[in-house]
Amino acid sequence: MAGLVWAEAGHATDAALQEFLAGDDVVLDRELFLFDVRATKAHARGLGRIGLLTEAEVVAMSAELDALAGEFRAGTFVLDARYEDGHSAIEAYLTDKLGETGKRVHTGRSRNDQVQVALRLYLQDRLLQIARTCAAIAEAMLGRAERDGATPMPGYTHLQRAVPSNVGLWMGAFAEAFVDNATFAWSTRGWLATCPLGTSAGYGVNLPLDRVGVARELDLPRVQWNPMYVQNSRGKFELAALGALAQALLDVRRFAWDLSLFTSAEFAFVSLPAAYITGSSLMPNKKNPDVVELLRAAAASVIGAQTEVASALSLPSGYHRDLQVTKAPLLRAMRQGTGALSLVARLVNDLTFKSEQMRHAITGEMFATDRATDMAKAGTPFRDAYRSVASDLSAPGARDIEASLAARVSPGATADLRLDEMRARLVAVHAVIDTQAKPEEPHAEAG
Repeated sequence: MAGLVWAEAGHATDAALQEFLAGDDVVLDRELFLFDVRATKAHARGLGRIGLLTEAEVVAMSAELDALAGEFRAGTFVLDARYEDGHSAIEAYLTDKLGETGKRVHTGRSRNDQVQVALRLYLQDRLLQIARTCAAIAEAMLGRAERDGATPMPGYTHLQRAVPSNVGLWMGAFAEAFVDNATFAWSTRGWLATCPLGTSAGYGVNLPLDRVGVARELDLPRVQWNPMYVQNSRGKFELAALGALAQALLDVRRFAWDLSLFTSAEFAFVSLPAAYITGSSLMPNKKNPDVVELLRAAAASVIGAQTEVASALSLPSGYHRDLQVTKAPLLRAMRQGTGALSLVARLVNDLTFKSEQMRHAITGEMFATDRATDMAKAGTPFRDAYRSVASDLSAPGARDIEASLAARVSPGATADLRLDEMRARLVAVHAVIDTQAKPEEPHAEAG
């Protein structure tokens, strides 16, 4: 038995309509397949606990599901056009191996809650990955801030030279951002850690399903009780996960923008190893920071996916086939976005600061704010001091850069970066995230 046909009996579907209905669902399900298998094992054990499967049937079904997962990882079981989707492939495999016993696996569930639980497990895995990656980026950023923090560099507002600054302030800004991003991804993961399995098509079933036990087996601490809310949450939960990824990639975009400027000949503050640079097909002199530019674009796929998913959710309550179209943008954005994130910590560790060029770019007029603040400390009303300094920006000439940085003592500023506070937060984030077991990799390309 190669596959199962889910169309209603007596209603033949022609090839064009079938292709439209299925889309590329079976290919997309390759990324969800191991999660679907895992949830099916938990469901089968749950059926055993309420007497719908014998102990021997549960053992046999679990063994075949383990075998199926192994074959999928090895590439000997292939999700392809023989199957409508991953769900039908699992049932077909069990029916082939176990006969009548395999046909019992779908008791008490629908493809609606089956795909929902696979997606929940997938999002648990991906959000853990995002949280860990953001923590690693924060570690790299904080490490550079600690090692190179005293190195002076210009500070900019409106892309205009503003005041003297240092590497610690710049890198520290991103370190703190990625501690926040890791925390946000982790908290989103916790919010989404709820089990929809056992709600079937949105109205429950006439069986005393052990929903709590199944949720516990799947490491989902909360049961999503209301069957209709389970259907209404399709897309909503995906948007939350995409939001956590987008937050991180928006900071990647800003960092990549800074590097795009700082690696240019006009700034020449940072250099990149050859691995991050490509040449021009026409101009022998050109060296292009293509990795940085692609990182700058990485948020686009996630923002686009958010728009696609949100656009499909203008629906009344209950399940609608429209919801199928939310799967492709979610999987695509997660794959591309997490791939981009995984490169950032390495990039941070590999870049080189050109300290002399950065120091040279700190010019005399950038000390104007220091002069006005000094006058205010001496008793001149700040607005009067501001006007006095603005009337002749070149009057006192250049100031000592280190003295300017040392004088900025407000908490978080160049003389008091509070990197130890960021380090403490990062240690706490690691302590929480690292308690989790290594996530099962779904091996999207398998099959």
